[in-house]
Amino acid sequence: MRRSGLHRNLTCGLAIGLAVLALRAEAPRPLILHTAHTTLFLQQDQQVRLRYFGPRLADADLCALPAGGEAFHAAYGDQNAFGGLAVTHDNGDPTLDLACTGSSQVQEATGSILTTLEFKDRTHPFYLSVFIRAHQDSDTFDTWTRIRHEEGRPLTLHRADSAAMLFDHMPETAWVTSFPSSWASEGRRSGTALGTERSLTLENRAGVRGAFGTNPSFLLSLDGPAAETTGRVIAGALAWSGAWHISLRRDVDGLMSLEAGLNAANLSYHLKPRTPFETPHFLFTFSAQGKGQASRNLHRWARKVGLRDGDKLRPILLNSWEGAYFTFDEARLLKMMDGVKTMGGEMFVVDDGWFGNGAFARDDDKRGLGDWQVNATKLPHGLSYLAKEAESRGLKFGLWVEPEMANTESQLVKDHPDWILQTAGRPLNKGRGGTQVVLDLSNPKVQDFIVGFMDKLLTEHPGISYIKWDANADFLNVGSTFLGPQDQSHIWVEYTRGLYSVLGRIQAKHPAVLFKDCASGGGRMDYGNLAYAHEFWTSDNTDALQRLFIQWSASHVYPANAMASHVTVVPNHTTGRTVPLKFRFDVAMTGRLGFELDPAKMSAEDLAFSKSAVDVYKGIRPVVQQGDLYRLLSPFDGPFAALMYVAEDRGRAVVFSYSLRHLVGQELNSLRLQGLDPEATYTIRELNGLPKRRHSAWEGRTFSGRTLLEMGLPVDLNHEYDSAVFELVKVQG
Repeated sequence: MRRSGLHRNLTCGLAIGLAVLALRAEAPRPLILHTAHTTLFLQQDQQVRLRYFGPRLADADLCALPAGGEAFHAAYGDQNAFGGLAVTHDNGDPTLDLACTGSSQVQEATGSILTTLEFKDRTHPFYLSVFIRAHQDSDTFDTWTRIRHEEGRPLTLHRADSAAMLFDHMPETAWVTSFPSSWASEGRRSGTALGTERSLTLENRAGVRGAFGTNPSFLLSLDGPAAETTGRVIAGALAWSGAWHISLRRDVDGLMSLEAGLNAANLSYHLKPRTPFETPHFLFTFSAQGKGQASRNLHRWARKVGLRDGDKLRPILLNSWEGAYFTFDEARLLKMMDGVKTMGGEMFVVDDGWFGNGAFARDDDKRGLGDWQVNATKLPHGLSYLAKEAESRGLKFGLWVEPEMANTESQLVKDHPDWILQTAGRPLNKGRGGTQVVLDLSNPKVQDFIVGFMDKLLTEHPGISYIKWDANADFLNVGSTFLGPQDQSHIWVEYTRGLYSVLGRIQAKHPAVLFKDCASGGGRMDYGNLAYAHEFWTSDNTDALQRLFIQWSASHVYPANAMASHVTVVPNHTTGRTVPLKFRFDVAMTGRLGFELDPAKMSAEDLAFSKSAVDVYKGIRPVVQQGDLYRLLSPFDGPFAALMYVAEDRGRAVVFSYSLRHLVGQELNSLRLQGLDPEATYTIRELNGLPKRRHSAWEGRTFSGRTLLEMGLPVDLNHEYDSAVFELVKVQG
């Protein structure tokens, strides 16, 4: 099929074909979505196209463009072409012939602009709505679809993508960056050239921990491997915590498809008449100034829209896990509270091991999961006592739970064996501890059980202000006793929908309680779950050096205030590595600072340093958690790493720098800063320092923003695991 070369004249952006549909000839209707710096231009005539996506252009210029030429490949419509949507109608017809029946644009109360495109099959009473929302102040967009029909019987959905876009004339230099992961090794970086006839599919088929294997996000850079400050970059992320796919394919003529949504390999969904099916939201943004600006766009969207209470500061907490594991009693927990209070922390969280009794006492990971009654031996005075003791010390109180899972060695499974996922006629597969199984969240009774015990827990213990919600297994057994035999494949969708329903109901009942996502570490690092959570556990690997890499990768998509980052003991429990306490703090302070240790085992010197470092973090917390991130030196690219956060008004900035390894003659010299006001003047002050050690000759002096941007800040890092933190404060007047 011949394609018009018209779009290739739009040199500032990209031309994208979306939802190409055969319609009667009619006058083109422009649909223009602007954000502060970006324009997305659709044209509705014989087909619906996204004609332009790039830096903001004038409406008059866009409307003056001639109508597009021949159609591209179908994205929604003919399922024999690649992309989007595939169904079998109730009469066995496996095709679609969709016609656009209308479109609309409305400005929402939040200031965003919502565009809706409506389609109907020419023969069947089958309807599709495509939604595209433009978020004005973050230069981001999200898109999703809603499918419904009025056929006589259920039809089968084989594919239902959230986004299916066609990019015309994608350059040979196109490059995709993704973030593979595994347990304790999240956030690795992978790059793929998307040259002629190349394809890349990112996916998860595990069902529960959607961010394991690879994160549901990517960077598509048009000008070779993504750079921080230069080049055209599209960043995308799928807001879904279950099985998903993101596929990018480029043909010999440069046409590239981008498809993202539910994993079609696991999708065979029988959709009843007049029952809408809504797909997950797909978030995307464009930057003409490299991947750094794309990340800042996503972070700003997250803090304002995508992350629960994203505009609020997160507390400094101590979590008991690595400090005590399952071995604790009230006395030990109270002593840990005293320790975190001494260090200046604000919250104490009891991790796994507080529940289960008798034969099902939770003294290891083999039993008790699902029996959410307080362990009377370990905690004879109960949770309210611990919460009051925390309050008496000026601390908030938090608790670990794993509501989606159970052990076969538990009263819950003994009483309700039908509540766990299981495959009819097959032996039961078990996970962690040789006994862990997954509850069937497609079952309303299971959902009610989880909501019920969580509501009771939080109502009877109003002192609980933080929940660490864990999930340490995927679909070990694919099957549901609740779903009918013909609907077993629905579990891939209904599990995650059930999870979101549970979280939403708990949130509605207890809106003030903070929630943290944990799933064997970073398995729930996705925007689907973050709509209900305040933060995520980036990794079970708490080694400061490796966390620097893990958090660096995560920062491409997720903001600092969502990233729980804890100071731990050395040698590290995962890697065995020993690094200085200052280095551990300087890494942890780039996210939501916390602790994962027993303060009673720390020296007086380390306790004193920790208190000082916590005081420093409290001072810079607003800038780190609410400021704009600039990645200066990548740990993946050399022996040094550096990043900085800049307040929205550019009045303050905090710079973090690290030496990862040291060789004689290896010097950092000058660190060129970003994001400052070039016309302002800043005073430089080193924070969290050590006695008699200065890391910059410019410390205490004042320089213009322009000088710091152009000449840089001299930083002296002269040994392995050396690190330095600087605050820059604008001089008033």
